[in-house]
Amino acid sequence: MPKLIPVIGLEIHVELNTKSKMFCSCANNPDKDTPNTNICEVCLAHPGTLPVPNIEALHSTIKIAKALNCKIAEKSKFDRKHYFYPDLPKGYQISQFDQPIGETGFIDLQFINVKNDRPTARIGITRVHLEEDTAKLLHDKGGNTLVDFNRAGVPLVEIVSNPNIQTSTEAKVYCQELQTIFRYLDVSDADMEKGHMRCEANVSMQEEGKFIIEGSNISALDGYTLNHKVELKNINSFRAMEKAIEYEIKRQTEALQKGETQLPETRGWDDEKGESYVQRVKETSADYRYFPEPDLPPLMVSDEEIEAERASLPELPMALRRRYVEELGLSPQTAATLTQHPGVVRFFDDTTKQFPHAVKAANIILTEVMRGAKI
Repeated sequence: MPKLIPVIGLEIHVELNTKSKMFCSCANNPDKDTPNTNICEVCLAHPGTLPVPNIEALHSTIKIAKALNCKIAEKSKFDRKHYFYPDLPKGYQISQFDQPIGETGFIDLQFINVKNDRPTARIGITRVHLEEDTAKLLHDKGGNTLVDFNRAGVPLVEIVSNPNIQTSTEAKVYCQELQTIFRYLDVSDADMEKGHMRCEANVSMQEEGKFIIEGSNISALDGYTLNHKVELKNINSFRAMEKAIEYEIKRQTEALQKGETQLPETRGWDDEKGESYVQRVKETSADYRYFPEPDLPPLMVSDEEIEAERASLPELPMALRRRYVEELGLSPQTAATLTQHPGVVRFFDDTTKQFPHAVKAANIILTEVMRGAKI
């Protein structure tokens, strides 16, 4: 049996912390305890209502895309993505398809104190686009499903990676690094346990040497037929991300070795059972019947606006770690721990201005301050 290797790509969704929703003036507070209170005719898709785009959400998306080294489109547009589910009142989602805000970026990862085949990795970013979130479905003990529209219309950014992630560890570290970047940019709390950041993984097993990856595309070589990918959903923690991908690699490998054909499925992840399960056959872009959103004009971004967002970027985690190691003499492990949260970085930088012994200051912060603050 030829050697099978995993091909992994991730789709990350993050809710933006703007004051209002994406296309209306309702308060952006999806965690509000009282259901269906931050809603209006636009959220509920009443006939005759028109969306008005949130300019703050646009600038936050540009900031994310620049932090991920993407090329910013001077002209992008919104599209309608059609599917029918109770959490989508219009019967379609306003999203972006062929003209996203950001494309062809990358993020560099460094693996410290984790087992991985390569100490560093550059993960390509296919696209960064802006859309609206769906409502939230709540299932009660009686088997009923209730809908809370407080989340409907919340600004949502999707980051799609290239399929050049090689292991479950890389997938986990990639997600953790993105969460840290979102917090440094102050565009989202990115709390996975609250659903502010949601991760989906696309996993397939391919024969080594029978395909090539060029950017976001996977191409077969020498008449080889690519195996279908599986999309993993319902992943609610970094640990679950790692476990779900490991399980899917094992499951697909065993199935292919038995001569079974892998279907293009969407599978959920059951963290208690530690296994994935079939939800449905995976949709293609044709199934969503994308077409340009007729109620919204194209988004035009000037060079001056792009430069302003680039100039406003803070020093990002990877650059901070490098500076702490090279200039302050911290170990890579200490630098990595310190830079997990921007608040800790600010405290450390303020401390070293008064107390020049950086290594001692870092050790005190890690052993006493962070433990007491429960960060």
